[in-house]
Amino acid sequence: MHSHVHGAGSPKRVLKISLGVTAAYIVLLVVAGIRSHSLALLSEAGHNLSDFLALLLSLVAVYLQSRPASSTKTYGYHRAGVLAALVNAVSLVAVSVFIFYEAFRRLQHPQHVQASVMMWVAAAGVVMNGVIAFLLYRSGGDVNMRSALLHEVGDTLSTAAVIAGGWAIMLTGNSWIDSALSLGIGVLILWSGFGIVRETLNILLEGTPRGVKLELVESAIRSIDGVNDVHDLHCWSIGSETRALSCHIAIADIPPSVSERILRDVKDRLYQHFRIDHTTIQFEHVECEVAHGCVIPVGESEEHQHHGH
Repeated sequence: MHSHVHGAGSPKRVLKISLGVTAAYIVLLVVAGIRSHSLALLSEAGHNLSDFLALLLSLVAVYLQSRPASSTKTYGYHRAGVLAALVNAVSLVAVSVFIFYEAFRRLQHPQHVQASVMMWVAAAGVVMNGVIAFLLYRSGGDVNMRSALLHEVGDTLSTAAVIAGGWAIMLTGNSWIDSALSLGIGVLILWSGFGIVRETLNILLEGTPRGVKLELVESAIRSIDGVNDVHDLHCWSIGSETRALSCHIAIADIPPSVSERILRDVKDRLYQHFRIDHTTIQFEHVECEVAHGCVIPVGESEEHQHHGH
């Protein structure tokens, strides 16, 4: 059993600070958006509300991921963060749909917008989101923290666009710019949401980890001295930062003490080249028929020597 804790202290502190600041900014956006009749600011409030949810889920996930493995949860709670990221991403998609609806409605019935209020509130948001994004970037790189970081980076860019939009409204007097900005923010939210959904589903469906090519893994194992064949190869993610692999390796009929060197070389190669740190490798010295996994050849079961590691 492996229990990995990825810097639980620092992410927790960053997330708590970020939660407090984001909550205060949401209140500011709602009040300013209503007073200035700006859908862009209210869209930003929705965007930041999804950020608040993302940060809250991330904080819960960091706590769960730090819990040790047990007899019933043998891998621990690594996927708690992945599930949090998935829920977070789905909430983003829902927020973007609402923004699209409201923006199209306002394009048909434009409202006067107080551009100066838009710009000042958005400027405060750029500073706040930029600082939080920087703190999250420094605190860790798993999918859960990355999802929260993506929210903040997206917020920083979309809030900067609100400043530009406010300036354009002041110069031209065209209030439809506010609705157009909201549509742009909605697209940004949707894009980041779908990216996280795709990555989290790949982990939950035990797909090959992002950035890992299975043929390169197989080639790396085959290149090790003493390895005759590799099959029944599987590679997946236990959590966003914990990669696992299982396979069957054919070797010569040698004593376990000699095969130990091959095992050590395989594990070292997998960790150094692919950051795979949890392996289950089965050695054998006869041809293995692969069908629905690995089936021991009939009549050769007594000769089929496995050294489970």
